[in-house]
Amino acid sequence: MQVFNVQGMTCGHCVKSVTQAIQAQDPAATVEVHLGQKEVRVHSLLTEPQILAAIREEGYQAEPQ
Repeated sequence: MQVFNVQGMTCGHCVKSVTQAIQAQDPAATVEVHLGQKEVRVHSLLTEPQILAAIREEGYQAEPQ
């Protein structure tokens, strides 16, 4: 499980965008988004840089925790 701090997520649309961006690269990925903690947890075969790139391409600031 990889955990990321993601700034700028405020609603269900943000959750969907981040989830779909990661699952577009790994359809089997499990993505848990916690808006209150500004946290995204990902269980995937993708590398940390790949996940960060996917989140950032959606326009969010993301850093590993």
